[in-house]
Amino acid sequence: MALSPQWLDELKTRTTLSALIMRTTKLTRAGNEWKACCPFHQEKTPSFYVNDAKGFYHCFGCQAHGSAIDWMMQQHGLEFMDAVKELAAAASMDVPAPDPRAARRAEERASLHDVMQAAQQWLMANLRQPVGGKARDYLSSRGFSQAICNEFGFGYAPDERQSLKQALGNFEEPMLIEAGLRIAVDDKEPYDRFRDRLMLPIQDARGRVIAFGGRILEKREGAPKYLNSPDTPLFDKSRTLYNLHRAAPAARKSGRLIAVEGYMDVIALAAAGFAEAVAPMGTALTEQQIELMWRACEKPVLCFDGDAAGQRAAMKAVVRALPLLRPGHTLQIVTLPEGLDPDDLIRQRGKAAMGKLLEAPRSMIDLIWSHESAAAPLASPEEKAGLKARLLAHVDSIADTDIRALYRRELLDRYGAFAFPPREARSGNRTAWQGRPGQRPAAPARMDPQHAANLRKAAEGASRDVLTRAVLHGFLRHPELIAPHADSLFELARALPQVAPLVDHLVDSAESLEAFENLPIFDADSVPPPPDNTRFSFLGEGQDPVEVREDLAEAVSLLVERPALEAAIKAATARFDADPEGAFAEQQLLRKRKLEIEERIGQMARKRAAAYAVETPTPDGAEPSEGASETE
Repeated sequence: MALSPQWLDELKTRTTLSALIMRTTKLTRAGNEWKACCPFHQEKTPSFYVNDAKGFYHCFGCQAHGSAIDWMMQQHGLEFMDAVKELAAAASMDVPAPDPRAARRAEERASLHDVMQAAQQWLMANLRQPVGGKARDYLSSRGFSQAICNEFGFGYAPDERQSLKQALGNFEEPMLIEAGLRIAVDDKEPYDRFRDRLMLPIQDARGRVIAFGGRILEKREGAPKYLNSPDTPLFDKSRTLYNLHRAAPAARKSGRLIAVEGYMDVIALAAAGFAEAVAPMGTALTEQQIELMWRACEKPVLCFDGDAAGQRAAMKAVVRALPLLRPGHTLQIVTLPEGLDPDDLIRQRGKAAMGKLLEAPRSMIDLIWSHESAAAPLASPEEKAGLKARLLAHVDSIADTDIRALYRRELLDRYGAFAFPPREARSGNRTAWQGRPGQRPAAPARMDPQHAANLRKAAEGASRDVLTRAVLHGFLRHPELIAPHADSLFELARALPQVAPLVDHLVDSAESLEAFENLPIFDADSVPPPPDNTRFSFLGEGQDPVEVREDLAEAVSLLVERPALEAAIKAATARFDADPEGAFAEQQLLRKRKLEIEERIGQMARKRAAAYAVETPTPDGAEPSEGASETE
């Protein structure tokens, strides 16, 4: 099978080596690289390094060294072609067919690089000639220095239909057409694609010219302002970022990568000293372009215009990034003042104004909240419920389980604060207590004995579980957190029907608990007793409110996830006869997650128990309290 060096280079370029290795080996950031204890030999201190920019890994201990292909062969035991096929499938690349024609196509592709380089030299020469006067005037009006013009390779395409063919006469017509420089029309002579335009070369990650972009200089009927090369064997606009070959090294120095809407924005930023800017090819950011940005910087900044179109583009990018999120990798968003692009902002307010914006970007979760909360009226309960549904739809698209849980918690907290504000913040929905100072309002009626007995019976199944009891009493102790977590509590009730009556009563009583603090809404016999209050922060006195809020939110999240995992494990076991390998693999993953949950529950309990042990020394001869397990 003929695999050209160019094809293999493209495969390695499309593969993020650290992400590949991280599937089986835990990596930690070390400057511009990643490090780990070597997976090929036993060691206690890390000597194994991964460099995404250079595309290789290296161990200074055992001298293991290689690319993504070598990793698949050495770590996974694959043959060369099997390793290539695995990586190609992940990168959405077709492996060349096993025939001589594939080799010929690879040679033709290499020849296309020669065509594009010759075209670039001709276009740059035109800019310096009298014919390029209009283009030079435009560049001068934008304030671009000669150094910037030379660095970015500006050129000019004359307003003639056959001038490029004449200039590149040593290349055959089919090659010019395949390179996207000429347009073929049935029964007519082909003609130059770019005419009377200021030209910019579009380069790949190795700095080779693979396409062109042209800006019109005089407005003409039906002519687009900007025109890019079509997709060719060299150029795929969905997988290319303009200026990445310059921006990536600059981003590694500055720790920041900026994505703007167009290539003229990139050049304006570079002229102002921001060399780490890239742009998509006239389309919304694609998943492949987001991955390319993450290879250069873990938290690239989207810097889009403040108009409606710019904000839609930013939100589209966020929506596409959500399923791709992984620990440490995200997008940040900067919104320019409405009506200004980067060049306008720098001209009117100076470089410092742009720098100030870039230093205070918004998070993806901020953009999701602001976009969805402004997307429709929120006056009625139905409209508020619609907001919640839209927020959770975004959360459900996140593949990483930990990130999904954290997004869900944060967005539901924001939704709860909006939809269920504290009683004193609500406008006139109830009359405030008007009694004498210091006088307590009358307590609400206690439950009748039969209802209390029913609740007690319903809770019998949950009373053996420490976490369930802790969460229920945590909300009783901190009723202001009930409304923000009502959705999770209802999920818990669906998963554990035996606690549904308790959950219903808890949510129904939230306002009374909020208004009258620790009044006995629940009879002593209506809920199982709380576990030892040294086990969880939200059951203790005088705890840090932030810690209480975070621990209780995590506890209820884990409590909801546990029965869902049990059901999934049961379903995987039921499929074992039909799909033994798939069912076993899924069962192992689910059991691993279950163990993680149980371990986390134990950590939460042990953390608080340890703190209590420090605060309260044990009597002589007494053993300190141990952490809680899942059940008692």
